[in-house]
Amino acid sequence: MTTEQMTGAQALVRALENVGVDTVFGIPGGAILPAYDPLFDSRKIRHILVRHEQGAGHAAQGYAMVTGRVGVCMATSGPGATNLVTPIADAYMDSVPMVAITGQVPSAAIGTDAFQEADIAGITMPITKHNFLITDPRDIGRTIVEAFHIASTGRPGPVLVDISKDALQATFEFEWPVQMQLPGYRPVTRPHSKQVREAARLLTAAQRPVLYVGGGVVKAGASAELRVLAELTGAPVVTTLMAKGAFPDSHPQHMGMPGMHGNVGAVGALQKADLLVTLGARFDDRVTGKLDGFAPHAKVVHADIDPAEISKNRHADVPIVGDAREVIADLIVAVQAEHDAGRRGDYAEWWRQLEAWRETYPLGYDQPEDGSLSPQHVIERIGRMVGPDAYYVAGVGQHQMWAAQFIKYERPGAFLNSGGAGTMGYAVPAAMGAKVGLPDTQVWAIDGDGCFQMTNQELATCAIEGIPVKIAVINNGNLGMVRQWQTLFYNERYSNTNLHSRRIPDFVKLAEAYGCVGLRCDRPEDVDATIAKAMEINDAPVVIDFVVHQDAMVWPMVAAGTANDDIKIARDLAPDWENGD
Repeated sequence: MTTEQMTGAQALVRALENVGVDTVFGIPGGAILPAYDPLFDSRKIRHILVRHEQGAGHAAQGYAMVTGRVGVCMATSGPGATNLVTPIADAYMDSVPMVAITGQVPSAAIGTDAFQEADIAGITMPITKHNFLITDPRDIGRTIVEAFHIASTGRPGPVLVDISKDALQATFEFEWPVQMQLPGYRPVTRPHSKQVREAARLLTAAQRPVLYVGGGVVKAGASAELRVLAELTGAPVVTTLMAKGAFPDSHPQHMGMPGMHGNVGAVGALQKADLLVTLGARFDDRVTGKLDGFAPHAKVVHADIDPAEISKNRHADVPIVGDAREVIADLIVAVQAEHDAGRRGDYAEWWRQLEAWRETYPLGYDQPEDGSLSPQHVIERIGRMVGPDAYYVAGVGQHQMWAAQFIKYERPGAFLNSGGAGTMGYAVPAAMGAKVGLPDTQVWAIDGDGCFQMTNQELATCAIEGIPVKIAVINNGNLGMVRQWQTLFYNERYSNTNLHSRRIPDFVKLAEAYGCVGLRCDRPEDVDATIAKAMEINDAPVVIDFVVHQDAMVWPMVAAGTANDDIKIARDLAPDWENGD
């Protein structure tokens, strides 16, 4: 063990360097300012000065999601810290490993309503895996190690470290390495073998099984194992919004995405299944629809690293606590043992039904009759031209669903979006963070004009820091998803959804003002050329204003609060489940 005299602020920077941090997204301010002085001298950590703390948090998420490492953001006390609340909540819902470091007022002033004081530990307690308030500089090194361990192990998630200003300024004997003190934190990764064997028995005995795959499979790096299991069993696979790419879209066993805007085939597969083998998914309401009408005939095998998720929404007949990669690996062995014993599932009749749904109800869209741009066409062409090796980052709303539907994902982690929280403003900073994490990879943000106006100030960060992301703004002049609901459920009373953003602001001029390249496309015949031009520019961020038809809708759709059986493939048009074949 080595000791060295230093300030708490120097200890913080040293500890971050020692745990392998190479990038921090943040903004300085009074309470965190002591930490920024030694950060100025660090040769190992790149600090990226964002324009809003929310951008720092989402950038840390994007960085974490493409690198698999812990993303780091930093802010000052009070409003700086509270501006991190949204990305912290987002990271918590989507299980993204992140450490948020905030300055706090001096310890003697805590609780006095001092200038720029906010109880950020209290505020974020429900939306972090854990959080720490440090008032003694001797706790800094150990706490940083613990925070990174908690954020990255078990079910990943955000951890907050709040440090009082006097702890950052005090001088003490810094010791390294340090011992963690987490006696109550023991995440289970190895599944129980008896439960795995029972899951394999049910799988081979089932007639209509479905592998229901969630984001936990991506987090666990279990896509290769999933493919082996799927091909060994021959069962259909559905992948949730957070699991896009965990199983290749092009694979013949892939039925697509289930849920509110899922494929008819994927929704039908879950509804008519007699067994759900649920891997790293949480029976989210956007997948299940009205819960008591979801998969009514199915037994449930539920494997998740977080025991709190199992039987939370749907009773698990076979609960399995463990890391998805280890669960699937053990399940492969157990299924093979069933096959070796002469027990093999016969899903031929099931596949006849699934193929009938897939053939009868494919995803599609109508071209606008007035010759204007179809948003689905724009997004489909981006996916085709840019290709499967890029990363695609979506905001929230119609464009998010179209990006999930019409871009083909062949590898895990290629699609980043705000799934659980549904955070408008996510795309631009998350794309920025992803590009920082993997600078040699193409990163495209598919954003809406509403989302884009919430965090587009980070274009300045991208331009100044040399982060050449591509931003495709799907500009329908409206808050599109809200407008869709108003069309369907509020008698076309469009209250406060028209943004007038086809004129105010001018997105091309805005891009140029931020030091980016601005392009505009409003004709179908120009789509490919515009995308090609954007792809040729690699020394600056590019913003494309795709001016699209305002009345395009996302179909299929399961209305909120209704059962998945009530899915509509277009307005007032539903699939015929019984005669799909």
